[in-house]
Amino acid sequence: MKNSRSSALSKFILYSLFGIFMFFVPITFNGKSSIPLDHIVTLIQSIPYYKAVYGLIIVIFGVIYPFVKRTWKSSKIKTAFTFINLLAIPFVIMAVFNVGPQGLLEDSMIPFVFNKVVVPVTTIIPIGSVFLAFIISYGLMEFVGVFMRPVMMPIFKTPGRSAIDAVASFVGSYSLALLITNGVYKEGKYTAKESCIIATGFSTVSATFMIIVAKTLGFMETHWTQYFLVTVIVTFLVTAITARIYPLSKKPDEYYDGIEGDVEKDIKQNKLAVATDLAVEVASSAPGVVENTKKNFVDGIKLAFAMAPSLMAVGSIGLIIAKYTPVFDIVGYIFYPFTYITRLPDAGLAAKSLSMSIAEMFLPAMPMTESAMVTKFVVGVTCVSEILFFSGSIPSMLSTEIPLKMRDYFIIWFERVALSILLAAPFAHFLFR
Repeated sequence: MKNSRSSALSKFILYSLFGIFMFFVPITFNGKSSIPLDHIVTLIQSIPYYKAVYGLIIVIFGVIYPFVKRTWKSSKIKTAFTFINLLAIPFVIMAVFNVGPQGLLEDSMIPFVFNKVVVPVTTIIPIGSVFLAFIISYGLMEFVGVFMRPVMMPIFKTPGRSAIDAVASFVGSYSLALLITNGVYKEGKYTAKESCIIATGFSTVSATFMIIVAKTLGFMETHWTQYFLVTVIVTFLVTAITARIYPLSKKPDEYYDGIEGDVEKDIKQNKLAVATDLAVEVASSAPGVVENTKKNFVDGIKLAFAMAPSLMAVGSIGLIIAKYTPVFDIVGYIFYPFTYITRLPDAGLAAKSLSMSIAEMFLPAMPMTESAMVTKFVVGVTCVSEILFFSGSIPSMLSTEIPLKMRDYFIIWFERVALSILLAAPFAHFLFR
């Protein structure tokens, strides 16, 4: 018994440390500082012709797969997106072979979706799945959950173990965070409501991408630290609010597919001992590493196939609408009251720019480069804290088992943008008074 506990304890410690290293510890490689998993993905993408060959295969196969498996008519939304995703085939051909209307082949259009979203996300999902077991299967989440529950549950209404998701977003990306969220939800460690709050509240872009926004808006050199801190604060404050209002507040507290859930206990005393015991218990009953990583890799491949066509089709459509139609000029009016009452210079332009965030989170930054610093700061914070956009996070969420409906995405997006403006503006006025 003692040897068995020692073995399980060693497994928990070693495997968890390895998982933490792969997902959360930035290292410098080839002059770039990032997490090891990102370095692996970067190396894979540097293989000659990898992007073109892999991108073509995974998008085209992803479009065909629902018809082969006959899953395309499993629900109305699945049917709708299956046919929308057919557009992914001409879009990916245009991106790879550089053929088609010149307006769609600009660097900020279809090639951007393919090179900056589709290939990186669908590469990191299966590769990340290989290492996912070390995060969720050998006791780390149970261990962290004991200490973080008093923080996460009262503030965000999510288990303590969800702190792992929050960190994964800022040091990794929304795709990594969604990978973790979906895996934990399917294991019965999140309810439907908790998984929805976590996916729409923590799965934002990484700190690395925030640097690009800060550089574009011109405050990287002078206000990067303030920008990063305010963005983290606003993102989490907005999540705490949206968790308490419709539609997230009405999501059911039920576990995936009717399974019996693993409910976190609120531990008051001897937290270290209890956390260690829980972790050891999980590690002792967990499958072997080879079996676990094989299963996760297969699940990751399936998820990548599901994501690829949506990212390519929906992402491209969103950017086309943003650039070549007046839709976002009209949508911008819904945010004008918020930019006006917070006394932002260029309130109309800021409202229109932020309306474009539903298409792609980086778009709001582009029209604001000549605006007042106060406005640029609010836009920079909001385009990160809004989280939901059609060129990346929304298609990714649609490809998971997380139970969100299309109207949920639009409502939560509006809530997050409006609340982010209101919360970020006081910080901006204080910093640039």
